[in-house]
Amino acid sequence: MNSALRTRLAEKMAGEITLSESPGDALRKWRINFNITPGVLAEKLGFSPSVISDYEGGRRKSPGTAVVGKIVETILSIDEENGGRYMNKYANILYSNFDDEVIYDMHDYDTPLALKKFCDRLGCKLVKGSMDSQIYGYTVVNSLNAIVSLSAAEFNKIYGWSTERALIFTNVSTGKSPMIAIRVTPFKPRCVILQGISPEKLHPMVAELASRDRIALLTTEMEVTDIVKTLRELSW
Repeated sequence: MNSALRTRLAEKMAGEITLSESPGDALRKWRINFNITPGVLAEKLGFSPSVISDYEGGRRKSPGTAVVGKIVETILSIDEENGGRYMNKYANILYSNFDDEVIYDMHDYDTPLALKKFCDRLGCKLVKGSMDSQIYGYTVVNSLNAIVSLSAAEFNKIYGWSTERALIFTNVSTGKSPMIAIRVTPFKPRCVILQGISPEKLHPMVAELASRDRIALLTTEMEVTDIVKTLRELSW
């Protein structure tokens, strides 16, 4: 990866962890984003595995900037050793300029939000999976425009800074197209919300695709403008 991009990514990660009201949650988010287990991270840092767990659980005093910097550098180094898959993904996001006809809204949270709380505010109905999890953000996507205009690489950018998020696809007819698009891409969201349709009108394949990728699948008939307004106005 370009050294300038790597530095910018490292600064974003370290800044978010250091300035977060819950540094442990922010640290856990980035570790999960890079698909690194606590044990692997601890081993590379030369820490006891319990140290990472205590930081993330808030049982240990928040790490200072020097320790955070070391953790971030170690996360990036581990990813580089594995081919830099996630670093490349996030480097692309740094320079993403989405058409507002494709992405209506996108936001990432510093601390995790209960998926059930999020979905309840949007009047969602559960179709498949469990809402007993947390998310770190959401993206409101124009379903047709995204599928028609985005390449596979561009489609991955709708995940923002974390795949632990809710993807809200608007104005769907059967729900089949967005779920197939997700199926053939390497990254999977925590949750998919299909807007403008009721559960009984979904294509029979939709729930099966969600189950295969372990995605919580929901529907909502709330208007798109109301969804965006609600999400922007709420102080989570």
